[in-house]
Amino acid sequence: MGPEVSNCFSSDRLFEQVDQLAGESFREVAQRRTMKVRLGGADYFAKIHYGVGWREIFKNLLQGRLPVLGARNEWLAIQALRRAGVPTMEAVLYCETGANPAQKRSAILTKSLENRISLEDFDFADGFVRRRLIRSIAKMARLMHAAGVNHRDYYLCHFLFDPLAHGSALSLIDLHRAQLRKRVPRRWLVKDLGGLLFSALEKPISRRDLFRFVRSYSGNLATLRKDRVFWRDVIKRARKLYLQDHKVLSHAAMLLLEGS
Repeated sequence: MGPEVSNCFSSDRLFEQVDQLAGESFREVAQRRTMKVRLGGADYFAKIHYGVGWREIFKNLLQGRLPVLGARNEWLAIQALRRAGVPTMEAVLYCETGANPAQKRSAILTKSLENRISLEDFDFADGFVRRRLIRSIAKMARLMHAAGVNHRDYYLCHFLFDPLAHGSALSLIDLHRAQLRKRVPRRWLVKDLGGLLFSALEKPISRRDLFRFVRSYSGNLATLRKDRVFWRDVIKRARKLYLQDHKVLSHAAMLLLEGS
């Protein structure tokens, strides 16, 4: 527990105290809810997990994936990204209770990132700002993957942008499904980068912007020739995701992906 909220809770039955907080609800599903709360004059986001159940655990294991059992995943991912220099949330509290993995309850409290715009809603029309954002996103992806973390929901909507910031203007959020390893497998790199490209297909970006991203992510454009198959798979992944929601590629998406 961080000093910012240490006076707001006692150490006894911490999960129950967090669970009883009242605030503005942002998301509520069967096993998880997210709300914005105010403590000690500051705003925080509380994400509370109630246990996923054995059915969800076995489903993930049969699909060859480790199940996400609660807030611990996000807590560890936040620490890993901050150590790697990736701007993200600041967690001030984590707690869990219960020994049964299917019924384990947990919660995480993060500082609210105020006055931010989701990149999903941001207009990329300004060329200078667009190029700056592309380089920042690519650097964040490179550092994240080098640290052994893959996001699994690496879309523009999970980047928050501070248009008034002079330093780091982006923060990466929503890490509860992130995976942590010594090295990220190739297929998960493709999924992260393909998801990101998919989420940008309707934005005013050009093929030159794509090359700019590759250069910032990989260090130079020579890797585009060396790793051509990898980047082709990234584009295939983006196309596949797009066609799950649309019957055909839009004109903008075709212009961006043609010749790949």
